[in-house]
Amino acid sequence: MMLEKNQKWAKTLYLFLVFLLMNLAGYSQVPVNLRCEHLDNPLGIDVLQPRLSWQLSGSGKEVMQTAYQIEVATDSIALTQGKGTVWNTGKIVSEAVLIPYNGIALQSFTTYFWRVKVWNSKNNMEISKTARFETALLQANDWKGSWISDSHDMNYKPAPYVRKEITTDKTIKTARAYVAAAGLYEFYINGKKAGNRMLDPMFTKFDSRNLYATLDITSYLQNGKNAFGVLLGNGWYNHQSTAVWKFDKAIWRNRPRCLINIRITYSDNTTETIVTDETWKTTDSPVIFNSIYTGEHYDARKEISNWNKPDFNDSNWEKSILVKAPSPKLVSQQLYPIRVTDRLKPIKINRVNDTLTVFTFPKNIAGTVSFSIKKAPAGTIFRIKHAERLYQNGMVDLSNIDLHYRPTDNTDPFQTDIFIAKGNEKESFSPKFNYKGFQFVEVTSSQPFKLEEDGLVALELHSDVPVTGKIKTSNKVFNKIWEATNSSYLANLFGYPTDCPQREKNGWTGDAHTNVETGLYNFDGITIYEKWLADHQDEQQPDGGISNIVPNPGAFGYEFATGPDWTSSIAIIPWKIYEFYGDAGLLTKTYPNIKKYVDLIDQKYPSGITDWGLGDWVPVKSVSSKPLTSTMYYYADVLILAKTAKLLGKTGDAEHYFKLAEKIKTAFNEQFLNTSTYLYCSGTQTELSGPLYWGLVPDEFRKKVAGNLYKKVQETNFHLDVGLLGTKSLLNALSENGYADAAYKIASQEDFPSWGYWIKNGATTLYENWPLNVEKNDASLNHIMFGEIGAWMYKGIGGIFPDENSPGFKHIILKPNFVSGLDFFESEHISPYGKIVSDWKRKNEKILYKVIVPPNTSATLYLEKKSTFTCSSENISITNEGLYNVIQLKAGSYTFKITP
Repeated sequence: MMLEKNQKWAKTLYLFLVFLLMNLAGYSQVPVNLRCEHLDNPLGIDVLQPRLSWQLSGSGKEVMQTAYQIEVATDSIALTQGKGTVWNTGKIVSEAVLIPYNGIALQSFTTYFWRVKVWNSKNNMEISKTARFETALLQANDWKGSWISDSHDMNYKPAPYVRKEITTDKTIKTARAYVAAAGLYEFYINGKKAGNRMLDPMFTKFDSRNLYATLDITSYLQNGKNAFGVLLGNGWYNHQSTAVWKFDKAIWRNRPRCLINIRITYSDNTTETIVTDETWKTTDSPVIFNSIYTGEHYDARKEISNWNKPDFNDSNWEKSILVKAPSPKLVSQQLYPIRVTDRLKPIKINRVNDTLTVFTFPKNIAGTVSFSIKKAPAGTIFRIKHAERLYQNGMVDLSNIDLHYRPTDNTDPFQTDIFIAKGNEKESFSPKFNYKGFQFVEVTSSQPFKLEEDGLVALELHSDVPVTGKIKTSNKVFNKIWEATNSSYLANLFGYPTDCPQREKNGWTGDAHTNVETGLYNFDGITIYEKWLADHQDEQQPDGGISNIVPNPGAFGYEFATGPDWTSSIAIIPWKIYEFYGDAGLLTKTYPNIKKYVDLIDQKYPSGITDWGLGDWVPVKSVSSKPLTSTMYYYADVLILAKTAKLLGKTGDAEHYFKLAEKIKTAFNEQFLNTSTYLYCSGTQTELSGPLYWGLVPDEFRKKVAGNLYKKVQETNFHLDVGLLGTKSLLNALSENGYADAAYKIASQEDFPSWGYWIKNGATTLYENWPLNVEKNDASLNHIMFGEIGAWMYKGIGGIFPDENSPGFKHIILKPNFVSGLDFFESEHISPYGKIVSDWKRKNEKILYKVIVPPNTSATLYLEKKSTFTCSSENISITNEGLYNVIQLKAGSYTFKITP
């Protein structure tokens, strides 16, 4: 009896403790994921008011921040004691988690430690762990030394080595290298490459703005002698290949050059700065040619052993020469760098003969290869050709991507590296200043030679942005569409968004703004987009015009496709960054540029209707009205400008541009809408979905126009018949107007034309053209152009939307669609506040719907009235709005059981 009582008492105590711990966990709100300028513990901060942000941990219900306190100090120990702060906000009553620094002026070359305290609704306070950020060169006069290069002109092909040797007598505490280059660089210390960055620095308008990297080189240095080595590549600065894009005619083009400041802090806290000047020595490297567009040629016979190590005899090297700075502006490169993100082994090796081998890799990628050989005779020439497809005879086929290449001779073959063997026991080669788009590699040798099975490895490259999204469904092909979309997005992210990684590598504005949501739902891309919008600012013309590709060499890009359907990137991308991150910084910076661009269109087209643009590029069949699509995007730009003006407190501007938006909307409907048939223009899928998606359809006609769109897709048996602009609007217009099942039917088709058609035919990336026409010579197989489907999955099925009135997913809009044809659907997005989950599955003729609302946020869930539901929590409020039950959710996890 006593034993039974003790067991009951123990069980009661256990349940009480579990209840107590669950409640403590629920109300715990420890600040985590502290970031500065949207980066983790960054080096090289060069802004005077860096943005500080954090999230709250805790998975319980109603975890909310009611106040915060930020403390910043230059001494980490003093910080924990609450002393020596350069900024202490005091307790601020606010739910905000993104705050610009506003303390004592920051100093260059300084490490700042910071932490944040937060309070919850019960006035409980939690303190974060200490984070840090380090400043670089905050003032232009912080830079010392000179830009240097060798004595050759821009037509000279071998890449230069540059080196310097020093001796340190003191014990080294820390060291930083600040590396600016016009072109590309690889930086070595005592024989080792510093860091793992590739293709650094990022591409900019080199005569307007240059980026520099901050490298922590402490671990590479040693007491005594140290050697610094630099290999300089052409990149986009000195484009020696010739193509239709005219990069070889760039106004900035010149021989690659660099400016380096190496700042060493010793254990006695004294500092020394080693700078580039004429004492650095230079000579030719074994890289005898390099083009970021075509390939890299390497002659191993010209290798110089130990050139980047101490005690190397450089007496026969030339002195570097002092050269002009490429631009007057140096900016710290504060974004995720390009890195090798994966190493892929071949899945098939076809030894065609004793001089030719074809390697097949598991997927189409952007990147390069690592090539290794054993005992190749000296002078053997290996040609390493990269392609996306094969001819029927098994050889690589470049005909789909080399159309716009304009070679002047046969010395610079497209997408081809050349390696000349030295004759050593073992040799290896991997290009440093080039990348390609490929799935197949053909290696030919100038004399018979058998390559080892592990002699070629593919290296996947792209800006190494963190993953923020996840989709998984019961449809395996649909899952592969999502994976292929992400693969194409990453293959076209190299410090700026591109269209394709082989034929062009251009920053086409239309491709980028169409797919910005695909990027932001899946990846943490704000730092890349902020850099790219700065490129827009550099490229904007005095009249407000913007190039169709950014950055632009000045010899191509202003002739066509510069209208609002393409160059709306100047407005749409900053607005989407604001919606996804709750950060108005980019909108604030670009507001004058958006205004200048809108004013230009207003001056050119005072009626409000414009035909300026490229139109619905590469449609399946139907051609849509260009005046309709261009005016549609013009309206979107003006509305964004008006909203931004209101947000920034520019009342006069807001009033003016809201009126202009209404004028455009009225003119648009007067010109394009038939109020008898409820059709826009000829009623193509793009002409109907575009006005619906961009909010141009009058409320009283919206249902009729949406019904006509549904009929239109019925006519094609639920297959798409759109181009680039239509892919942005079609699925969204259907799912947002009561036709989600139809949208999913289109999205999940597996015959022509569809995304699934590509997948069923072996695609691992998205294509440029809907048909699989092997004869077509302008058909990239890795194009992000049609990638909006990747964002639509989150919106049209998962129902996850940001709220522009409470951006950054501070308030989440949830409008899931339980579409026919799927048994389950899982979606996750890591927002600035934490992970949002919207999952559903069918079970016993019911829908089980799981929601996670992250700490310090709330959500509004829309469920159709025709369905009934129960919820795992009673702490919800329900109202009615049209066809929907509107349910307010606080932070926490919820499970709904829904009867359709």
